[in-house]
Amino acid sequence: MSDAPDLTCPLPCSDYPRVVLAHGGGGRVMHRLIRELFVAAFDSPWLAAGHDGAVIDPGGGALALTTDAFTVRPLFFPGGDIGSLAVHGTVNDLAMCGARPRYLTASFVLEEGLPLDDLRRVVASMAGAARRSGVAVVAGDTKVVERGKGDGVYIAVTGVGQVESRAPIAPERVRPGDVVLVSGPVGDHGVAVMTAREGIGIETDLVSDSAPVADAVLALIRAGVDVRCLRDPTRGGLATVLCEIASAAGIGVRVAEEAIPVRPAVADACELLGLDPCYVACEGRFVAFVPEADGERALAILRATPGGEGARRIGRATSGPPGTVVLEGALGGERVLDMLSGEQLPRIC
Repeated sequence: MSDAPDLTCPLPCSDYPRVVLAHGGGGRVMHRLIRELFVAAFDSPWLAAGHDGAVIDPGGGALALTTDAFTVRPLFFPGGDIGSLAVHGTVNDLAMCGARPRYLTASFVLEEGLPLDDLRRVVASMAGAARRSGVAVVAGDTKVVERGKGDGVYIAVTGVGQVESRAPIAPERVRPGDVVLVSGPVGDHGVAVMTAREGIGIETDLVSDSAPVADAVLALIRAGVDVRCLRDPTRGGLATVLCEIASAAGIGVRVAEEAIPVRPAVADACELLGLDPCYVACEGRFVAFVPEADGERALAILRATPGGEGARRIGRATSGPPGTVVLEGALGGERVLDMLSGEQLPRIC
């Protein structure tokens, strides 16, 4: 029996008679719903792994497969829109499997009354993002729902990629002593979407970080870096993916607050609104666990890749307590980063 303290939230996490927003929020309630309903029903080892993508080998080389749905509001926000976000979110899930994204399918659920000019903007943006990401959209579907039933447009995307990593990229490969890298400043996307949606009077030129990350990931792999685990900190942000990895790997994680890159505009907005930047979503960043011996070389590779100039080493894996993530404060002291039950910011992806 473990002597580790029980640091989980004592409030009930599921047991809801109806779906609530927290079921899609990236936190503890969503994870329990996935585990107890979907994973249990489909009895799939790929689903049980808890990754946003799966690596399959039908013969002739391993493939990565992922699927995602996008419901962001507003449809257009500083630095992006639902179209480019749908591409970036999908290809980034493939990259987290160590794969080069190749093909996408896209399904659109359109609301009656959506201006066709808005739809044209979304589709043009999506096409441009696909070209820049090196993927082809090869199939799709369109449905229309009654006015008031669809919030403009929802997009569901499935992606396929070719796996380039020879070793599995999974939490089970993380070892105490491994270093934790983040590919750039965190929280840009969540704050950009929130300020656009809520009309908050914050003067800032901050834009979403929505972007493909496969080039940076593949640069690490092709350079021979032993990439042990990757995650993109979308819903629930940096803290949530660290909690996921620590729990799945049975290790602890310690990160230094002063090492986590946060833009001043993000820090100011979060302070004003009572949010923690560690839980605010990104859409163009990733977290990597690599051996100590590869840490400096991996960091140099990331910083030499477009979009990775702000990469930082933020912490390390420890022997425990298993599943516990500890933030070492900039002014001394420390606190546990737990997985939220719900979410700070709904409808940001």
